[in-house]
Amino acid sequence: MSLRAAQLIGQDSSALQPMNAQPGAPCLHQDVLSDVAALQKAASRAGFALRVASGYRAFERQLAIWNGKFNGDLPVLDAHSQPMDITRLSDKERVHAILRWSALPGASRHHWGTDMDVYDKQSLIPDQPLALTPPEYDSGPQAAFSSWLHANVSAFGFFLPYARYQGGVAREPWHISHIATSASMLSAFSQDMLAAAITHAPICGKDAILGQLDWIYSTYVTNLCEVERWNG
Repeated sequence: MSLRAAQLIGQDSSALQPMNAQPGAPCLHQDVLSDVAALQKAASRAGFALRVASGYRAFERQLAIWNGKFNGDLPVLDAHSQPMDITRLSDKERVHAILRWSALPGASRHHWGTDMDVYDKQSLIPDQPLALTPPEYDSGPQAAFSSWLHANVSAFGFFLPYARYQGGVAREPWHISHIATSASMLSAFSQDMLAAAITHAPICGKDAILGQLDWIYSTYVTNLCEVERWNG
């Protein structure tokens, strides 16, 4: 496997750097860090404490999430962010259900270090963990921050790839992506690369995934909100 392919599917982190010197700080692609810092400063001036809940996510971590959901060890949410009972679903149906909120290992934009889930630390409610659900960002404690983020993110080189539901990934108002760097990654990525990663991984539902990979790729990998919208 080439270095580039390994980076694209989350199996090489050599282009990443931690956001700061704090232990356990989120890692991001080195070409993203300065724009994230500028976005944080602007958020601070607006009264928000922008933090990254999830930055880079390795292939093995995404694989653990996928298998945990497929086996019922982790919750699978429906279109209304409510837990589903997947025990009666076929393998194909489970794949569909999981893909609403979780990417295939090898296909997550978090593998690139260009995408991150963000929130306002000051708006967190004590003893209530961050949920990363639309209600939390539409009318809940993160609503004011979400409005500011959507109005200002493009000025710092980011866009929201899942700003609205388009038949694939559910709407994720917390997920931002670095326009230039993620575009470079996506243009180098391919369905064949993803197929190879899935074929060689100990992933649950492998046959169901590979049997509909064309549809998965077009619906969940390349089906994004237009970058032009966020370029003004």
